[in-house]
Amino acid sequence: MKEFKLFRFIRAGLPLLLCMFAPLLHAETAAPVVDKGDVAWMLTSTLLVLLMTVPGLALFYGGLVRSKNVLSVLMQVMTVFSLLLLLWVAYGYSLAFSGGGALIGNFDKLFLHGVTKDTLAATFSAGVALPEYVFVAFQATFAGITGALIVGSFAERMRFRAVLLFAALWFTFAYLPIAHMVWYGPDGYLFAKGALDFAGGTVVHINAGVAGLVGAWLVGPRLGFGREPMKPHNVSFTMIGAALLWVGWFGFNAGSNLESNAGAALAFINTLLAAAAAVLAWLAVEAILRGHASMVGGASGAVAGLVGITPACGTVGPMGAIVIGALASVCCVWGVTGLKRLLRADDALDVFGVHGIGGIVGALLTGVFTAPALGGTGAAGFSIAHQLGVQALGVGITLAWSGLVSVLAWFAVKAVFGLRVSGDAEREGLDITTHGESAYDV
Repeated sequence: MKEFKLFRFIRAGLPLLLCMFAPLLHAETAAPVVDKGDVAWMLTSTLLVLLMTVPGLALFYGGLVRSKNVLSVLMQVMTVFSLLLLLWVAYGYSLAFSGGGALIGNFDKLFLHGVTKDTLAATFSAGVALPEYVFVAFQATFAGITGALIVGSFAERMRFRAVLLFAALWFTFAYLPIAHMVWYGPDGYLFAKGALDFAGGTVVHINAGVAGLVGAWLVGPRLGFGREPMKPHNVSFTMIGAALLWVGWFGFNAGSNLESNAGAALAFINTLLAAAAAVLAWLAVEAILRGHASMVGGASGAVAGLVGITPACGTVGPMGAIVIGALASVCCVWGVTGLKRLLRADDALDVFGVHGIGGIVGALLTGVFTAPALGGTGAAGFSIAHQLGVQALGVGITLAWSGLVSVLAWFAVKAVFGLRVSGDAEREGLDITTHGESAYDV
């Protein structure tokens, strides 16, 4: 009788015991959690990066060129961005974020094959994921804006179809390998080496800056460069564009955390402070050297600080961010003045001087200010010397690879379409001669 009662007790209590211990029994196979707050933040961040490009970058560049070319620059930014979004979902996402190769992915997700409403993308927290469509869209805007950045280097003289062909070639053979090496988890070559690039110092800014510099060399200077005034036609546009870039950059940097948590907050405040420090630093240098502080300088300083903090925003502390923003800004002043003269390149809108130099400075200083002793989030045994070496490796590979691909791509485009519009078309302006429109009624 006692055994029968014991059996009944066990049978009655067994379901309760299973419920209590089920989480432990299935902990290793539990499905990743998708948090609605993370999803909302990442969709917002994607919209913010779109805002950076159209209209932010378009207005920033459009204000800096002469009035006869403003529509051509707006068109190039918008069209290159649109083209690369489509190439991203066709094959770019697959090559950047699939496969186990150290240098490039594979075609497993060609045309988003296998990506559905139910597939997930990992975040930086174990057991936390995003809908894969969200990650695809977010990364698409990164690819698009990177190609659009290059437009500024050869503004006012390039054939429209040549711009588009170069963008497609460079995206395929330069952007995708660097993105894979830096961001594809432990399989990516530079990620495995320990390179730190939270939001794109190498992938976006150095990469685009080098392509722009090579383009400026190979396309050649604008007619009258160095002899005729080529002042910005609308500094108000440039200031509005810079402001939109600053706002959008919070999606760019804080969104790269992939979750709405303290990591995003750190990237957010670092982005805020670095840009502010950079504005003041640029204006201070101008005031000392020229006797006045300019609006173009303030706008350029904001962008320089945003570029500089991009690789470091998630791993340095707020005080480190201020230093990085200020130093990047000062170096970029030299990049658009002294270095530009040394390089003898008509980098029309200073893509290399700001994005290239700012990206290099930011990438290297990431290796310094990530140290916990300087307020960063590095591990207790963090070595500044070692990390600087790793960061320098990432910078060097990006410079060399993007430079090589850019040279080959420019020569390919020249063979197919030619690079420049005719001299008469350039004198009249690309708005009328290329697009048949005018920004202003004369």
